[in-house]
Amino acid sequence: MTTTDSLHWIKSSYSNNGGDCVEVATNLAASHRVAVRDSKNPHGPTLILTAAAFTGLIEFAKRADV
Repeated sequence: MTTTDSLHWIKSSYSNNGGDCVEVATNLAASHRVAVRDSKNPHGPTLILTAAAFTGLIEFAKRADV
């Protein structure tokens, strides 16, 4: 398993909206996993999601963004 120290974190291009953002590490793609963390707390908890779960999270966020 990859440690979170070796992940390449990417912040959303929407991150200038007041700081309520997440960062995503996609260099786990070979294992079909995606790491997600709070951009304001980079040393805090990290969620490791399956690619399917991450897709579901994105779809949920799109529906909730009204």
